[in-house]
Amino acid sequence: MSIRKNYTFTSESVGEGHPDKVCDQISDAILDAALTNDPESRVGCECFASTGMVLVGGEITTNSYIDIIQTVKNTLMKIGYDSPEYGIDYKNCAVLSVINEQSADISQGVTEGKGLHKEQGAGDQGMMFGFACKDTPEFMPAPIYYSHEIMKQASKVRHEKILDFLRPDSKCQVSVEYRDGKPFRIPAVVLSHQHDDYVNGRKISYEEIREGLIEEIVKKALPSHLIDDNTIYHMNPTGRFVIGGPQGDAGLTGRKIIVDTYGGAAAHGGGAFSGKDPSKVDRSAAYMARYIAKNIVAADIADKCEVELAYAIGVADPVSVYVNTYNTGKVDDELIEKAVWENFSLTPSGIIKTLNLKRPIYTPTAAYGHFGRSEFPWENINMVDALKKQLL
Repeated sequence: MSIRKNYTFTSESVGEGHPDKVCDQISDAILDAALTNDPESRVGCECFASTGMVLVGGEITTNSYIDIIQTVKNTLMKIGYDSPEYGIDYKNCAVLSVINEQSADISQGVTEGKGLHKEQGAGDQGMMFGFACKDTPEFMPAPIYYSHEIMKQASKVRHEKILDFLRPDSKCQVSVEYRDGKPFRIPAVVLSHQHDDYVNGRKISYEEIREGLIEEIVKKALPSHLIDDNTIYHMNPTGRFVIGGPQGDAGLTGRKIIVDTYGGAAAHGGGAFSGKDPSKVDRSAAYMARYIAKNIVAADIADKCEVELAYAIGVADPVSVYVNTYNTGKVDDELIEKAVWENFSLTPSGIIKTLNLKRPIYTPTAAYGHFGRSEFPWENINMVDALKKQLL
């Protein structure tokens, strides 16, 4: 079956003030607090947010002291939930904590020398995917990459009060038209951003909101060569977005996994990332799979690459490694798979060591995607030479 070259694909992103992303950021802030003084912390932290309250639950085993209440409030403050009018604010919200220790049955499987197998095993069974392509210099699919760029620009505009009527909640989606397999133009952009009704007694009109969102956010976030006179802008398409955040829609950790990864352009194994320490392969193996796929594409071995890693709980080595280059590889996919086995350490401990994951680096991942951002170690392309030497 031939691969389509001409099509339109859409992905979405959400802003830091989206209720689900609020919960992701709280969960990862608690993870970072644990790792700060105890790199061996075992954390599986979930969060639920609704009007005026945040519930934190899960399993944490750590020698660190974590001030759950202050961590929640600091996260809300940084996002910008600082007014009772928003339905939740850092000064007055209730914080409930129901944290337990990690199950001893799971712990023995992920602690070296404690389980059936001598080496540190995977924290759960499952399959994780990584992906890379040549749509952007960051080797990310264009629709999700540009969706994140809009959300980052929206945050800048809000925090700097360039548009003084914006509230924290927001989401967007970008449609990209491909021709001959490459991004050609953006036919449509959808952006919904929470806003005030009044600022200093002045009624904010829909026309002012629409113009501000287009001119200060969308057009400044997107490459000018991809938008044209026929690009359609759906700005706050319901006409009003005053009630939002956890008041408008309850938030939950791990509900934006496609936003976190590749916007639907590649497979996702199903496990969420935020609130999980790196012994959990849901997170760490997804980072390794991205690292592998990106190095394969950066080495020009393929124009597009998807990598699957699959694990059994308590077992160190993956049960399978799968590479799919969508018929863009310069060598057979089977040969690339062999090179992956030989050049990358795929055990949980090997992944953690390779990417140096026992550090408090996770809070920034919880908004604007986990991939395509150079500050994260899984974005390094330091395996290019080794892969080229073996395969090209």
